Amino acid sequence: MNPPVENYLLLAAILFGIGGLGVLIRRNVIVILMSIELILNAVNITFVALARQQWSVDGQVIVFFVMTVAAAEVAIGLAIILMTFAQRKTVNADEIHLLRW
Repeated sequence: MNPPVENYLLLAAILFGIGGLGVLIRRNVIVILMSIELILNAVNITFVALARQQWSVDGQVIVFFVMTVAAAEVAIGLAIILMTFAQRKTVNADEIHLLRW
């Protein structure tokens, strides 16, 4: 027996809320990137749950593209963080707010 779609949507809402709070409250850039990943995973759960309810594969196709964008975001984001840490010796978002070197 399959759980109802509302359970998946509730899980996605909780993950989205945790990710949103992580982006707004935390100052460590790596934690902010992980919070963005939580938000993207919440959106993926929503897409799959709603596509499953409608007996469609469109949601799964969109999730594939969201995962591709998330992987690129992580790769580029971590490269920027490593370069910033090499220059400024910190990953605190308050201390690296300027993009000028």
